[in-house]
Amino acid sequence: MLIMISGMSGAGKSTALHALEDAGFFCTDNLPVDMLSTWAEHMDGQNAAVCVDIRSVDEPDLLLHALNQARVQHDWRMLFIDSSLQVLKRRFSILRRRHPFRPKEGNHSLSSLLEAEAQCLQPLKDGADLVLDSSTLNPYELADMVEAFWRQPDEPHLYNNQLLCTFMSFSYQRGLPDEADWVVDMRFLPNPHYQPALAVQTGRDAAVQQFFTAYPEVQEAEDKLKDWFQFIWPKLKRERKRYFTMAVGCSGGRHRSVYMAEKMAAWAQETYGIQPVVTHRELGITEQRV
Repeated sequence: MLIMISGMSGAGKSTALHALEDAGFFCTDNLPVDMLSTWAEHMDGQNAAVCVDIRSVDEPDLLLHALNQARVQHDWRMLFIDSSLQVLKRRFSILRRRHPFRPKEGNHSLSSLLEAEAQCLQPLKDGADLVLDSSTLNPYELADMVEAFWRQPDEPHLYNNQLLCTFMSFSYQRGLPDEADWVVDMRFLPNPHYQPALAVQTGRDAAVQQFFTAYPEVQEAEDKLKDWFQFIWPKLKRERKRYFTMAVGCSGGRHRSVYMAEKMAAWAQETYGIQPVVTHRELGITEQRV
């Protein structure tokens, strides 16, 4: 599938393009219009998207001609991102960006440029397969709408919004993991390190796991972590995060943190159907559970 994105400057074309890129499309921004046919030939058989607008040509009138010609030669679908002029004025004022439209004649105030751009792009908007008005949308909402429209039921892998979730164990002696989004301290739990037979084992071993089951506070801690995870998980997905790392720490990074990271990963996989990555930093182990 080839998707052509166009629309008003400042309306959110880059957000739409990034949403498709996250969904598995090969994306190109600000491609010169005389390269559209060549680009489409190279992308034949792929899911690809290109953003083309008034930045792509010296003469705005040439844009409509080039895009219409490209749609005749190739099977394109057109997405037009629009917004009210009032909202666009506010966005340009906040960002302090110069509007890219530069007509040879007439008033070059922001208002006049926006109006001239809208007039120039109206025929393109009229012929679009989908017009999205971003006036009242935040970037996350706009991206969700873009992905939802182009989602193909028989190609769910292209639109997998599932977070890549990592459960990590670590030792506080070696510092916090840089990639951690949520850090949990397990040093308050009973420590099997002080039992000689268990000291040389890890939280992945049955004997150590049996040790923890004898303490109600271990199960209570696990339940509270699950409650918090259940609370934040849908909100993380709503924010369109792509990676999330829960880092569980203890003194040595071999027993308590390993045990809890394993328990949380197994529970999350069973509850949410995710395929978590499990990393035990101090053990040098990284696995993806399927």
